[in-house]
Amino acid sequence: MPAKRRHNRMTGTMSEDRQAEQTEQPESLWASARQILLWVILVVAVRSLLVEPFNIPSASMIPTLQVGDFVAVSKMSYGYSRYSFPFSPSFIPGRFFAAMPHRGDVAVFRFTKDTSVDYIKRIVGLPGDRIRMEQGRLFINGREVPRNDQGPYSVVDERGYVLSGTRYREMLPREDGKTVAHDILKMRDDDLANNTPEYTVPEGCLFAMGDDRDDSSDSRFQGGHESGACAVPAGNDYLTDSGGHDLGFVPVNNLVGRAKIILFSVDMRHPAWQFWYWPMEIRWGRFLHGVD
Repeated sequence: MPAKRRHNRMTGTMSEDRQAEQTEQPESLWASARQILLWVILVVAVRSLLVEPFNIPSASMIPTLQVGDFVAVSKMSYGYSRYSFPFSPSFIPGRFFAAMPHRGDVAVFRFTKDTSVDYIKRIVGLPGDRIRMEQGRLFINGREVPRNDQGPYSVVDERGYVLSGTRYREMLPREDGKTVAHDILKMRDDDLANNTPEYTVPEGCLFAMGDDRDDSSDSRFQGGHESGACAVPAGNDYLTDSGGHDLGFVPVNNLVGRAKIILFSVDMRHPAWQFWYWPMEIRWGRFLHGVD
C-alpha cells in the first residue's frame, strides 16, 4: 500500500508538471511574439520618422557619392508624406511638418514616372527659379554658378565603363545667401544636355541634377511630362532622354528625405559570392563621411 500511494503521488506530481509546462508554453510563445512585434514596430518607426539607409546603385552623383555607398537619409528634414512610410499608403494626404529643401541639398525622392523607385539628386532649383545650362555651365536666375578646376578625374561606373573628365568645385548659391561647395564631374560641354532651354520651376516643384553632369537623367530631361502641376508649360522646348528616364520637375510631395552621411562604402567590383575579396573592397576612408 505505501508503495502504491507513493506511485500515485508521483503520478500526480508528473501530471501537474505537464499541466504547468502546457500553461507556460503558450505564455512563452505569446511573449516572444510580442517582443518580435515590438521590434518590428520600432524598426518601422525609426525608418519612417527618423532615418533610413539607402544604397547608391549608379554613377549619377559621382564624385559626391560613389557606386556602393550606403547613405543615411534624414526623414525629418522635409516633413512626411505617404512616401515616408513603407508601401506608400495612399490614405496619407499631402505633407505634414513640411519644410522646403535648400538649394544644394542632396535629396532622395520618388521618381516622377514610377513612384515605387527612389532617386537621389542635388536640388539646384526651387519654385520660381530659372535654370539653364550653357556650354556646360550652370546658370541660376541669369547668373553663372562659379566653379574651380580641380584637375582630371576618372572612375568606373556600375556598368564597368570608365568615366573620365575634369573635376570641378562648384559653389552653388543657397537661397539664404550661403554657399554650398561641392564637387561635380564634367566630361563634355557641347551636347544638348549642356545647352538647354531656360526652365522656370513651377510652384510646388523642384529642379534636380546629378553631380555627374554628363551621365545623369535629371530635370533637364522633361519628355513625357505634359500634364500635372510640374509639367513643362505648353509650347516650351524641352529635352528628352533617349533611354526614357526623363525626370522632369520633381513634385515637392515626392520628397523622402535629405542625405546626411555615408555610413559605409563597398567597391563592388567582384561577385558577392567571392567573399575573399570583401575586405579589399571596403572603402575605409568613406566611413561616416558627411555628404556635401
